[in-house]
Amino acid sequence: MKKQINEKEADGDRNSRLSIVMQYYFRRIKQDVITLLKWILLAILTGFVMGGVSSLFSFVLTKVTEFRERHLWIFLFLPVAGLIIVFLYKKIGKQDGGVNQVFSTITTKDDVAFRSAPLIFISTALTHLVGGSAGREGAAIQLGGSIGNQLGRWLKLDEQDRHVMVMSGMSAAFAALFGTPMAAAIFSMEVVSVGVMYYTALVPCVISSLIAAKFAAGLGIHPEVFHVSKIPQLTMISGLKMGIIAVGCAVISVIFCVALKQTSVVFQKRLKNKYVRVIVASIVIILITCCLQTTDYMGAGIGGITDAIEHGRANPTAFFWKIVLTAITMRAGFKGGEIVPSFFIGATFGCSMGRLLGLSPSLCAAAGMAAVFCGVTNCPITSILIAFELFGFEGVSYYLIAVSISYAASGYYSLYKDQTIVYSKYKAKYVNRHTRM
Repeated sequence: MKKQINEKEADGDRNSRLSIVMQYYFRRIKQDVITLLKWILLAILTGFVMGGVSSLFSFVLTKVTEFRERHLWIFLFLPVAGLIIVFLYKKIGKQDGGVNQVFSTITTKDDVAFRSAPLIFISTALTHLVGGSAGREGAAIQLGGSIGNQLGRWLKLDEQDRHVMVMSGMSAAFAALFGTPMAAAIFSMEVVSVGVMYYTALVPCVISSLIAAKFAAGLGIHPEVFHVSKIPQLTMISGLKMGIIAVGCAVISVIFCVALKQTSVVFQKRLKNKYVRVIVASIVIILITCCLQTTDYMGAGIGGITDAIEHGRANPTAFFWKIVLTAITMRAGFKGGEIVPSFFIGATFGCSMGRLLGLSPSLCAAAGMAAVFCGVTNCPITSILIAFELFGFEGVSYYLIAVSISYAASGYYSLYKDQTIVYSKYKAKYVNRHTRM
């Protein structure tokens, strides 16, 4: 009898322990499901908001670019636009740190002010209107980061969740403007700390990117898709030629980063007054453009990229002049971004090298574009995905060669001073060092 009582008590204890364990796992599963649903809903919201804002931004840039192309006299107002931009940032955006502030927000307790969004919107539109050599992705990153952060504030999210919202906003804006949701989703997770991916943001970044890209496409903002022609079968010789081009692209990416840095140093040393600086730089840009007798370097330079990739045509010195004019434009105080100019630099350099080495100029332009982008951002996965989304999969072997070699050969240089290289490019070693510009 006593034995039966003990057995019943033991069974009761086991059932009680089992019940506690089941309750524990149920709470964990419930918490995980709620968290997943929360980020899906937040990503959907971010995707629609950024899809709308980025579509408006893209529409405005298209219209001001069309106006400039029809009325080239507006280029002479470059100094006036520069003065307006400097005035706006001096009076309203003194604490604005640009793209680097967005990156530091993700990793530290820094914050992206909401006023950064309208400031970068207006200043980038002005830069493109008057023909400054600049892109648009810097504006996209700031737009996405500041609006994502503000959405997090309005929804009363904690600091860690707001950081994820910043990344989600960056991805959505990038996807809406470029129409590359795969690359956009990974870019914001990869670019801040090279070697460490912020996988906690994977779901919101992917969903917000897809929704923003579809939303923008529904409003008529279609991505640039390039047709790459004459892609040869990969052989030892063609692979070696692509490797040479990739090393050249890595060197060019370093030169571009150094040019931006040294131009900034010279301006700060010789032209300390920002108003004087932007006037002098504008006059230099106008003089260089008049001497070159071409409008190819105004704005983002999409036309030059298209000619290089689809037609295999590029001036052998085009990449050099784009580096010079972009460095002067961006460091004088104009706004926009350096990534699309890096596309131009890579495409035109790759095209010229392809002609020199006897490899398809179209293919080399596409590979060069991806390789230089990788060299200046240290984002190999994003670079590969951009190549897939913009050029297709037929030349995949060449794109992989170009991106991987450029990543390794470009050292620790970057467009972004707040980017961190967490693990060495050359050894399985933790280095945690800031990049050089």
